[in-house]
Amino acid sequence: MATITETFRNIFKIHELRQRVLYTLLILFLVRVGAHITIPGVDAVQLSAAMENQTSDNLFGLYDLFVGGAFSNAAIFALGIMPYISASIILQLLGAVVPYFQKLQQEGEEGRKKITQLTRYGTVVISAMQAWGITIRLNNMDVAGVPIIPEAVQGFGWVISSIIILTAGTVFMMWLGEQITEKGIGNGISLIIFIGIIDRFPYAILDEYRLISSEARSLIIEIVILVLMFFIIAGVVLVTQGTRRIPVQYAKRVVGRKVYGGVTQYIPLRVNTAGVMPIIFAQSIMFIPNTILSFFPDNEFLQTIATYFHYQAPLYSIIYALMIIFFTYFYTAIAFNPKDVADNMKKQGGFIPGIRPGKQTSEFIDNILTKITLPGSIFLAIIAILPSFVSGFGVSGQFAQFFGGTSLLIVVGVALDTLQQIESHLLMRHYDGFMKSGKIKGRR
Repeated sequence: MATITETFRNIFKIHELRQRVLYTLLILFLVRVGAHITIPGVDAVQLSAAMENQTSDNLFGLYDLFVGGAFSNAAIFALGIMPYISASIILQLLGAVVPYFQKLQQEGEEGRKKITQLTRYGTVVISAMQAWGITIRLNNMDVAGVPIIPEAVQGFGWVISSIIILTAGTVFMMWLGEQITEKGIGNGISLIIFIGIIDRFPYAILDEYRLISSEARSLIIEIVILVLMFFIIAGVVLVTQGTRRIPVQYAKRVVGRKVYGGVTQYIPLRVNTAGVMPIIFAQSIMFIPNTILSFFPDNEFLQTIATYFHYQAPLYSIIYALMIIFFTYFYTAIAFNPKDVADNMKKQGGFIPGIRPGKQTSEFIDNILTKITLPGSIFLAIIAILPSFVSGFGVSGQFAQFFGGTSLLIVVGVALDTLQQIESHLLMRHYDGFMKSGKIKGRR
Protein backbone atom coordinates (compact mmCIF):
# COMPACT_ATOMS: atom_id res chain seq x y z
CA MET A 1 0.00 0.00 0.00
CA ALA A 2 1.44 3.33 -1.03
CA THR A 3 2.20 5.64 1.84
CA ILE A 4 1.11 9.26 1.90
CA THR A 5 4.75 10.32 1.44
CA GLU A 6 5.08 8.16 -1.68
CA THR A 7 1.82 9.57 -3.03
CA PHE A 8 3.09 13.15 -2.65
CA ARG A 9 6.29 12.15 -4.43
CA ASN A 10 4.25 10.63 -7.23
CA ILE A 11 2.38 13.91 -7.65
CA PHE A 12 5.62 15.68 -8.51
CA LYS A 13 6.77 12.87 -10.82
CA ILE A 14 3.94 13.63 -13.24
CA HIS A 15 4.82 16.79 -15.16
CA GLU A 16 1.24 17.89 -15.93
CA LEU A 17 -0.01 17.27 -12.39
CA ARG A 18 3.03 19.02 -10.90
CA GLN A 19 2.40 22.07 -13.08
CA ARG A 20 -1.27 22.15 -12.12
CA VAL A 21 -0.57 21.89 -8.38
CA LEU A 22 2.14 24.59 -8.43
CA TYR A 23 -0.08 26.87 -10.56
CA THR A 24 -2.94 26.45 -8.07
CA LEU A 25 -0.69 27.19 -5.09
CA LEU A 26 0.68 30.33 -6.79
CA ILE A 27 -2.81 31.74 -7.43
CA LEU A 28 -3.95 30.94 -3.88
CA PHE A 29 -0.87 32.78 -2.61
CA LEU A 30 -1.86 35.85 -4.67
CA VAL A 31 -5.37 35.66 -3.19
CA ARG A 32 -4.01 35.72 0.35
CA VAL A 33 -1.66 38.62 -0.46
CA GLY A 34 -4.58 40.65 -1.78
CA ALA A 35 -6.50 39.96 1.45
CA HIS A 36 -3.91 42.01 3.38
CA ILE A 37 -3.56 45.04 1.06
CA THR A 38 -5.72 47.79 2.56
CA ILE A 39 -7.85 50.07 0.38
CA PRO A 40 -6.05 53.40 -0.30
CA GLY A 41 -7.14 56.12 2.12
CA VAL A 42 -7.90 53.81 5.07
CA ASP A 43 -5.81 54.29 8.22
CA ALA A 44 -4.66 50.70 8.85
CA VAL A 45 -3.67 51.38 12.49
CA GLN A 46 -7.04 52.95 13.36
CA LEU A 47 -8.84 50.19 11.48
CA SER A 48 -7.05 47.51 13.49
CA ALA A 49 -8.00 49.24 16.73
CA ALA A 50 -11.63 49.60 15.60
CA MET A 51 -11.94 45.94 14.63
CA GLU A 52 -10.84 44.81 18.09
CA ASN A 53 -14.19 45.99 19.43
CA GLN A 54 -16.22 44.24 16.72
CA THR A 55 -18.02 40.95 17.42
CA SER A 56 -18.09 38.01 15.03
CA ASP A 57 -21.66 36.84 15.78
CA ASN A 58 -23.32 38.90 13.02
CA LEU A 59 -23.47 39.08 9.25
CA PHE A 60 -20.15 40.93 9.07
CA GLY A 61 -18.46 38.15 11.03
CA LEU A 62 -19.97 35.52 8.73
CA TYR A 63 -18.82 37.42 5.65
CA ASP A 64 -15.35 37.89 7.11
CA LEU A 65 -15.12 34.11 7.66
CA PHE A 66 -15.68 33.38 3.96
CA VAL A 67 -13.16 35.97 2.77
CA GLY A 68 -10.43 34.91 5.18
CA GLY A 69 -10.28 38.14 7.21
CA ALA A 70 -10.08 40.41 4.16
CA PHE A 71 -13.32 42.16 5.17
CA SER A 72 -11.98 43.14 8.61
CA ASN A 73 -8.75 44.28 6.93
CA ALA A 74 -10.70 46.54 4.51
CA ALA A 75 -8.55 44.93 1.83
CA ILE A 76 -8.86 45.23 -1.93
CA PHE A 77 -10.25 41.66 -1.85
CA ALA A 78 -12.64 42.51 1.01
CA LEU A 79 -15.68 41.30 -0.94
CA GLY A 80 -13.97 38.01 -1.74
CA ILE A 81 -15.70 35.70 -4.16
CA MET A 82 -19.04 35.92 -2.34
CA PRO A 83 -20.76 38.24 -4.90
CA TYR A 84 -20.11 35.55 -7.52
CA ILE A 85 -21.60 32.89 -5.22
CA SER A 86 -24.62 35.14 -4.59
CA ALA A 87 -25.14 35.71 -8.32
CA SER A 88 -24.88 31.96 -8.98
CA ILE A 89 -27.45 31.17 -6.29
CA ILE A 90 -29.85 33.84 -7.59
CA LEU A 91 -29.67 32.47 -11.15
CA GLN A 92 -30.10 28.92 -9.87
CA LEU A 93 -33.24 29.95 -7.95
CA LEU A 94 -34.53 31.84 -10.99
CA GLY A 95 -34.02 28.68 -13.03
CA ALA A 96 -36.63 26.97 -10.85
CA VAL A 97 -39.37 29.60 -11.37
CA VAL A 98 -38.62 31.69 -14.50
CA PRO A 99 -39.25 29.95 -17.87
CA TYR A 100 -36.45 31.86 -19.65
CA PHE A 101 -33.79 30.56 -17.25
CA GLN A 102 -35.35 27.08 -17.27
CA LYS A 103 -34.93 27.07 -21.05
CA LEU A 104 -31.28 28.14 -20.75
CA GLN A 105 -30.59 25.29 -18.34
CA GLN A 106 -31.95 22.82 -20.89
CA GLU A 107 -29.96 24.16 -23.87
CA GLY A 108 -26.79 22.26 -23.03
CA GLU A 109 -23.40 23.88 -23.60
CA GLU A 110 -24.79 27.05 -25.21
CA GLY A 111 -27.21 27.55 -22.33
CA ARG A 112 -24.41 27.10 -19.77
CA LYS A 113 -22.31 29.73 -21.55
CA LYS A 114 -25.18 32.25 -21.40
CA ILE A 115 -25.80 31.48 -17.72
CA THR A 116 -22.08 31.91 -16.99
CA GLN A 117 -22.08 35.28 -18.75
CA LEU A 118 -25.18 36.43 -16.85
CA THR A 119 -23.56 35.29 -13.61
CA ARG A 120 -20.55 37.48 -14.36
CA TYR A 121 -22.75 40.50 -15.05
CA GLY A 122 -24.65 39.81 -11.82
CA THR A 123 -21.35 39.56 -9.93
CA VAL A 124 -20.35 43.06 -11.06
CA VAL A 125 -23.71 44.55 -10.02
CA ILE A 126 -23.74 42.83 -6.61
CA SER A 127 -20.08 43.73 -6.02
CA ALA A 128 -20.72 47.41 -6.72
CA MET A 129 -23.71 47.48 -4.34
CA GLN A 130 -21.80 45.70 -1.56
CA ALA A 131 -18.73 47.88 -2.12
CA TRP A 132 -20.90 50.98 -1.67
CA GLY A 133 -22.14 49.53 1.63
CA ILE A 134 -18.57 48.94 2.77
CA THR A 135 -17.60 52.56 2.04
CA ILE A 136 -20.55 53.75 4.16
CA ARG A 137 -19.52 51.46 7.01
CA LEU A 138 -15.88 52.58 6.86
CA ASN A 139 -16.91 56.25 6.81
CA ASN A 140 -18.91 55.72 10.02
CA MET A 141 -16.19 53.85 11.91
CA ASP A 142 -13.96 55.67 14.39
CA VAL A 143 -11.74 55.03 17.41
CA ALA A 144 -12.22 57.43 20.34
CA GLY A 145 -13.72 59.98 17.95
CA VAL A 146 -10.91 59.66 15.40
CA PRO A 147 -12.27 58.37 12.03
CA ILE A 148 -10.44 55.56 10.29
CA ILE A 149 -10.86 57.51 7.03
CA PRO A 150 -9.02 60.84 7.47
CA GLU A 151 -11.22 63.88 6.81
CA ALA A 152 -8.83 65.02 4.07
CA VAL A 153 -9.53 61.77 2.21
CA GLN A 154 -13.29 61.54 2.77
CA GLY A 155 -15.51 62.58 -0.08
CA PHE A 156 -17.20 61.50 -3.28
CA GLY A 157 -13.90 60.78 -5.02
CA TRP A 158 -12.77 58.31 -2.35
CA VAL A 159 -16.15 56.53 -2.39
CA ILE A 160 -16.12 56.08 -6.18
CA SER A 161 -12.48 54.96 -6.28
CA SER A 162 -13.06 52.48 -3.43
CA ILE A 163 -16.15 51.02 -5.15
CA ILE A 164 -14.14 50.56 -8.36
CA ILE A 165 -11.21 48.95 -6.48
CA LEU A 166 -13.42 46.55 -4.50
CA THR A 167 -15.47 45.58 -7.55
CA ALA A 168 -12.33 45.07 -9.63
CA GLY A 169 -10.92 42.94 -6.80
CA THR A 170 -13.91 40.61 -6.91
CA VAL A 171 -13.85 40.38 -10.73
CA PHE A 172 -10.12 39.60 -10.57
CA MET A 173 -10.71 36.87 -7.98
CA MET A 174 -13.50 35.44 -10.14
CA TRP A 175 -11.04 35.29 -13.04
CA LEU A 176 -8.40 33.66 -10.81
CA GLY A 177 -10.92 31.04 -9.74
CA GLU A 178 -11.73 30.24 -13.38
CA GLN A 179 -8.00 29.94 -14.14
CA ILE A 180 -7.57 27.42 -11.31
CA THR A 181 -10.49 25.35 -12.62
CA GLU A 182 -9.09 25.42 -16.16
CA LYS A 183 -5.33 25.19 -15.64
CA GLY A 184 -4.96 24.13 -12.01
CA ILE A 185 -6.40 21.37 -9.86
CA GLY A 186 -9.82 21.42 -8.17
CA ASN A 187 -12.70 23.90 -8.34
CA GLY A 188 -11.16 27.38 -8.29
CA ILE A 189 -14.05 29.24 -6.61
CA SER A 190 -14.33 26.62 -3.87
CA LEU A 191 -10.57 26.61 -3.28
CA ILE A 192 -10.50 30.40 -2.85
CA ILE A 193 -13.13 30.12 -0.08
CA PHE A 194 -11.27 27.09 1.32
CA ILE A 195 -7.93 28.88 1.63
CA GLY A 196 -9.61 31.85 3.31
CA ILE A 197 -11.06 29.60 6.01
CA ILE A 198 -7.87 27.57 6.47
CA ASP A 199 -5.87 30.80 6.80
CA ARG A 200 -7.70 31.47 10.07
CA PHE A 201 -6.98 28.05 11.57
CA PRO A 202 -3.52 28.95 12.99
CA TYR A 203 -5.04 32.00 14.72
CA ALA A 204 -7.78 29.76 16.13
CA ILE A 205 -5.18 27.37 17.56
CA LEU A 206 -3.27 30.33 19.04
CA ASP A 207 -6.46 31.62 20.70
CA GLU A 208 -7.15 28.19 22.15
CA TYR A 209 -3.56 27.93 23.45
CA ARG A 210 -3.85 31.32 25.16
CA LEU A 211 -7.15 30.25 26.74
CA ILE A 212 -5.59 27.02 27.98
CA SER A 213 -2.64 28.91 29.48
CA SER A 214 -4.86 31.46 31.24
CA GLU A 215 -7.31 28.90 32.65
CA ALA A 216 -4.78 26.14 33.35
CA ARG A 217 -7.08 23.58 31.73
CA SER A 218 -6.17 19.92 32.31
CA LEU A 219 -4.55 17.78 29.62
CA ILE A 220 -7.39 15.23 29.79
CA ILE A 221 -9.97 17.86 28.77
CA GLU A 222 -7.84 18.89 25.78
CA ILE A 223 -7.47 15.26 24.68
CA VAL A 224 -11.25 14.79 24.91
CA ILE A 225 -11.75 17.93 22.78
CA LEU A 226 -9.32 16.69 20.11
CA VAL A 227 -10.89 13.19 20.06
CA LEU A 228 -14.34 14.78 19.70
CA MET A 229 -13.09 16.91 16.81
CA PHE A 230 -11.65 13.82 15.11
CA PHE A 231 -14.98 11.95 15.27
CA ILE A 232 -16.89 15.02 14.06
CA ILE A 233 -14.63 15.33 11.02
CA ALA A 234 -14.99 11.58 10.34
CA GLY A 235 -18.78 11.95 10.54
CA VAL A 236 -18.77 14.88 8.11
CA VAL A 237 -16.65 12.90 5.64
CA LEU A 238 -19.00 9.91 5.96
CA VAL A 239 -22.16 11.94 5.34
CA THR A 240 -20.55 14.00 2.56
CA GLN A 241 -19.60 10.82 0.70
CA GLY A 242 -22.77 8.91 1.62
CA THR A 243 -25.06 7.95 -1.28
CA ARG A 244 -28.05 5.69 -1.94
CA ARG A 245 -27.60 3.91 -5.27
CA ILE A 246 -30.73 3.18 -7.31
CA PRO A 247 -30.21 0.47 -9.97
CA VAL A 248 -31.24 1.36 -13.53
CA GLN A 249 -31.56 -1.32 -16.22
CA TYR A 250 -31.17 -0.35 -19.87
CA ALA A 251 -32.96 -2.45 -22.47
CA LYS A 252 -30.96 -3.99 -25.32
CA ARG A 253 -31.15 -2.23 -28.68
CA VAL A 254 -29.85 -3.56 -31.99
CA VAL A 255 -28.51 -0.88 -34.33
CA GLY A 256 -27.12 -2.45 -37.50
CA ARG A 257 -24.82 -5.22 -36.31
CA LYS A 258 -24.17 -3.70 -32.91
CA VAL A 259 -26.05 -4.30 -29.67
CA TYR A 260 -26.44 -1.38 -27.27
CA GLY A 261 -27.73 -1.35 -23.69
CA GLY A 262 -28.50 -4.41 -21.62
CA VAL A 263 -26.37 -3.11 -18.73
CA THR A 264 -27.18 -2.06 -15.19
CA GLN A 265 -26.10 1.38 -13.99
CA TYR A 266 -26.86 3.32 -10.82
CA ILE A 267 -28.28 6.71 -9.91
CA PRO A 268 -26.33 7.93 -6.86
CA LEU A 269 -28.63 9.93 -4.57
CA ARG A 270 -26.54 11.83 -2.05
CA VAL A 271 -27.54 11.90 1.60
CA ASN A 272 -26.53 15.56 1.62
CA THR A 273 -27.53 16.80 -1.83
CA ALA A 274 -27.81 20.41 -0.66
CA GLY A 275 -24.23 20.57 0.66
CA VAL A 276 -23.43 23.58 2.81
CA MET A 277 -26.07 25.87 1.30
CA PRO A 278 -28.82 25.27 3.94
CA ILE A 279 -26.45 26.39 6.71
CA ILE A 280 -25.43 29.50 4.76
CA PHE A 281 -29.07 30.44 4.10
CA ALA A 282 -30.17 29.83 7.70
CA GLN A 283 -27.11 31.53 9.19
CA SER A 284 -27.56 34.61 7.04
CA ILE A 285 -31.19 34.98 8.12
CA MET A 286 -30.45 34.30 11.80
CA PHE A 287 -27.71 36.93 11.85
CA ILE A 288 -29.93 39.68 10.42
CA PRO A 289 -31.76 40.55 13.71
CA ASN A 290 -28.54 40.64 15.70
CA THR A 291 -26.81 42.74 13.03
CA ILE A 292 -29.65 45.31 12.98
CA LEU A 293 -29.88 45.44 16.77
CA SER A 294 -26.12 46.01 17.03
CA PHE A 295 -26.69 49.44 15.44
CA PHE A 296 -28.52 50.51 18.66
CA PRO A 297 -26.04 49.77 21.48
CA ASP A 298 -27.59 52.33 23.86
CA ASN A 299 -31.15 50.98 23.75
CA GLU A 300 -31.55 48.59 26.70
CA PHE A 301 -34.79 47.04 25.43
CA LEU A 302 -33.35 46.20 22.01
CA GLN A 303 -30.16 44.85 23.57
CA THR A 304 -32.26 42.58 25.80
CA ILE A 305 -33.95 41.21 22.68
CA ALA A 306 -30.53 40.77 21.10
CA THR A 307 -29.52 38.31 23.84
CA TYR A 308 -32.14 35.86 22.51
CA PHE A 309 -30.52 36.01 19.07
CA HIS A 310 -26.99 35.38 20.32
CA TYR A 311 -25.50 32.24 18.80
CA GLN A 312 -25.11 30.63 22.26
CA ALA A 313 -28.75 31.21 23.26
CA PRO A 314 -30.93 28.02 23.38
CA LEU A 315 -33.76 29.68 21.42
CA TYR A 316 -31.32 30.68 18.68
CA SER A 317 -30.04 27.09 18.35
CA ILE A 318 -33.57 25.62 18.14
CA ILE A 319 -34.79 28.07 15.46
CA TYR A 320 -31.46 27.76 13.62
CA ALA A 321 -31.70 23.94 13.49
CA LEU A 322 -35.31 23.98 12.26
CA MET A 323 -34.44 26.48 9.52
CA ILE A 324 -31.55 24.28 8.35
CA ILE A 325 -33.86 21.26 8.06
CA PHE A 326 -36.33 23.36 6.04
CA PHE A 327 -33.66 24.81 3.72
CA THR A 328 -32.12 21.37 3.19
CA TYR A 329 -35.39 20.14 1.67
CA PHE A 330 -35.89 23.44 -0.17
CA TYR A 331 -32.45 23.47 -1.80
CA THR A 332 -32.55 19.72 -2.55
CA ALA A 333 -35.82 20.26 -4.45
CA ILE A 334 -34.10 22.94 -6.55
CA ALA A 335 -30.82 21.10 -7.12
CA PHE A 336 -32.31 17.70 -8.01
CA ASN A 337 -35.45 17.23 -10.11
CA PRO A 338 -36.75 13.60 -10.07
CA LYS A 339 -39.10 14.31 -13.00
CA ASP A 340 -36.21 15.35 -15.27
CA VAL A 341 -34.23 12.26 -14.25
CA ALA A 342 -37.21 9.97 -14.95
CA ASP A 343 -37.84 11.61 -18.35
CA ASN A 344 -34.18 11.25 -19.38
CA MET A 345 -34.18 7.60 -18.32
CA LYS A 346 -37.32 6.95 -20.38
CA LYS A 347 -35.82 8.60 -23.48
CA GLN A 348 -32.68 6.43 -23.19
CA GLY A 349 -34.64 3.22 -22.64
CA GLY A 350 -33.76 2.89 -18.97
CA PHE A 351 -36.00 1.74 -16.16
CA ILE A 352 -35.81 0.87 -12.47
CA PRO A 353 -36.55 -2.86 -11.98
CA GLY A 354 -40.12 -3.28 -10.72
CA ILE A 355 -41.06 0.38 -11.36
CA ARG A 356 -42.99 1.59 -14.43
CA PRO A 357 -41.21 4.32 -16.45
CA GLY A 358 -42.48 7.89 -16.29
CA LYS A 359 -44.55 9.20 -13.39
CA GLN A 360 -44.09 6.15 -11.12
CA THR A 361 -40.31 6.33 -11.55
CA SER A 362 -40.35 10.02 -10.69
CA GLU A 363 -42.44 9.37 -7.55
CA PHE A 364 -40.20 6.46 -6.54
CA ILE A 365 -37.02 8.56 -6.81
CA ASP A 366 -38.69 11.49 -5.01
CA ASN A 367 -39.81 9.20 -2.18
CA ILE A 368 -36.30 7.80 -1.63
CA LEU A 369 -34.76 11.28 -1.86
CA THR A 370 -37.20 12.58 0.77
CA LYS A 371 -36.35 9.74 3.14
CA ILE A 372 -32.55 10.02 2.89
CA THR A 373 -32.68 13.84 3.08
CA LEU A 374 -34.21 13.72 6.57
CA PRO A 375 -31.16 12.20 8.34
CA GLY A 376 -28.92 14.39 6.18
CA SER A 377 -30.77 17.55 7.25
CA ILE A 378 -30.72 16.54 10.94
CA PHE A 379 -26.99 15.87 10.69
CA LEU A 380 -26.46 19.31 9.12
CA ALA A 381 -28.46 20.93 11.94
CA ILE A 382 -26.35 19.14 14.58
CA ILE A 383 -23.10 20.13 12.86
CA ALA A 384 -24.29 23.75 12.60
CA ILE A 385 -25.05 24.17 16.33
CA LEU A 386 -21.95 22.30 17.52
CA PRO A 387 -19.70 25.43 17.58
CA SER A 388 -22.05 27.19 20.02
CA PHE A 389 -22.30 23.99 22.07
CA VAL A 390 -18.55 23.44 22.46
CA SER A 391 -17.86 27.14 23.06
CA GLY A 392 -20.18 26.84 26.06
CA PHE A 393 -17.66 24.37 27.53
CA GLY A 394 -14.81 26.86 27.42
CA VAL A 395 -13.43 26.35 23.90
CA SER A 396 -12.28 29.63 22.31
CA GLY A 397 -14.68 31.22 19.81
CA GLN A 398 -12.42 30.95 16.74
CA PHE A 399 -11.37 27.35 17.47
CA ALA A 400 -15.00 26.35 18.09
CA GLN A 401 -15.89 27.40 14.52
CA PHE A 402 -13.85 24.46 13.22
CA PHE A 403 -15.96 21.97 15.18
CA GLY A 404 -18.81 22.35 12.72
CA GLY A 405 -20.89 24.80 10.74
CA THR A 406 -19.93 26.21 7.38
CA SER A 407 -16.19 26.15 8.11
CA LEU A 408 -15.89 22.40 8.62
CA LEU A 409 -18.32 21.45 5.84
CA ILE A 410 -16.60 23.66 3.26
CA VAL A 411 -13.10 22.53 4.28
CA VAL A 412 -14.03 18.82 4.17
CA GLY A 413 -16.07 19.09 0.96
CA VAL A 414 -13.43 21.04 -0.98
CA ALA A 415 -10.58 18.86 0.34
CA LEU A 416 -12.36 15.66 -0.75
CA ASP A 417 -13.17 17.08 -4.19
CA THR A 418 -9.57 18.21 -4.76
CA LEU A 419 -8.14 14.89 -3.54
CA GLN A 420 -10.44 13.01 -5.90
CA GLN A 421 -9.19 15.07 -8.85
CA ILE A 422 -5.57 14.42 -7.87
CA GLU A 423 -6.51 10.76 -7.45
CA SER A 424 -7.83 10.55 -11.02
CA HIS A 425 -4.58 12.01 -12.42
CA LEU A 426 -2.50 9.50 -10.44
CA LEU A 427 -4.58 6.46 -11.37
CA MET A 428 -4.56 7.39 -15.06
CA ARG A 429 -0.80 7.00 -14.93
CA HIS A 430 -0.91 3.82 -12.83
CA TYR A 431 0.13 5.39 -9.51
CA ASP A 432 -1.63 4.77 -6.22
CA GLY A 433 -3.76 7.63 -4.95
CA PHE A 434 -4.68 8.94 -1.50
CA MET A 435 -8.00 7.07 -1.30
CA LYS A 436 -7.20 3.78 -3.04
CA SER A 437 -5.55 0.71 -1.61
CA GLY A 438 -2.32 -0.20 -3.36
CA LYS A 439 -3.49 -2.79 -5.88
CA ILE A 440 -1.83 -1.00 -8.79
CA LYS A 441 1.94 -0.86 -8.66
CA GLY A 442 3.59 2.43 -9.52
CA ARG A 443 5.26 2.42 -12.91
CA ARG A 444 8.92 3.35 -12.81
